[in-house]
Amino acid sequence: MATSTVEDYLKQIFLMETAEGAGPLVPMGQLAQILGVVPGTATSMIKTLAEAGLVKYEPRTGVCLSPKGRKLALHVLRRHRMVELFLVKVLGMDWSEIHDEAERLEHAISDRVMERIDELLGRPTLDPHGDPIPDAEGKMGRRELVPLVSAEGKGWVEVARVKDQTEVFLRFVDRNGLKPGRRLQVVAVDAVAGVVTVEPEDGSPLSLGLETAGRIEVEQRTVGVVDEG
Repeated sequence: MATSTVEDYLKQIFLMETAEGAGPLVPMGQLAQILGVVPGTATSMIKTLAEAGLVKYEPRTGVCLSPKGRKLALHVLRRHRMVELFLVKVLGMDWSEIHDEAERLEHAISDRVMERIDELLGRPTLDPHGDPIPDAEGKMGRRELVPLVSAEGKGWVEVARVKDQTEVFLRFVDRNGLKPGRRLQVVAVDAVAGVVTVEPEDGSPLSLGLETAGRIEVEQRTVGVVDEG
């Protein structure tokens, strides 16, 4: 059984590999920084993972997961995101407070308990932030999402994913009614002023900064038509 440290490394490598704009190898310096360790510690662990056949390591260049490592990373990611959803849906915790709890529980929960949670929640495919939950076989659905700022003129769209999952940003999203599932339309983008104006389906117009709007993704499909009147 993999240790929690091994699981943390594999999960983080997977997240960095699949991030927008990622290259074929995860830079060691960035990996060490995100995991909060010195580069030497990260390099030592990566060499251990490479010997176990979980990663492919190129000295002074970077690292990527092997098929075996990817399978384990998806297994850990499934537990993390399923636990987050359980904490919100069943225990009623605020979505801004669940990440650290899930970080601890993802290493302790058994496959048997995970299966019961999956069944209880109705075989969900998305976590509270809109990230996909891998299934028991490690398969994960894909959606065509675009940044909120790119949805101008596309009519009514639906908030699908919140990329920035820091506590302060999640509270901002909640406070302004921008959680996944909310329908809205982008009515104006002022690139010079750096302001995006959105109109929720059942609320008043809201002005967001361009950077803020870039941290929220919406469904690419159009679910309505902007009222030009």
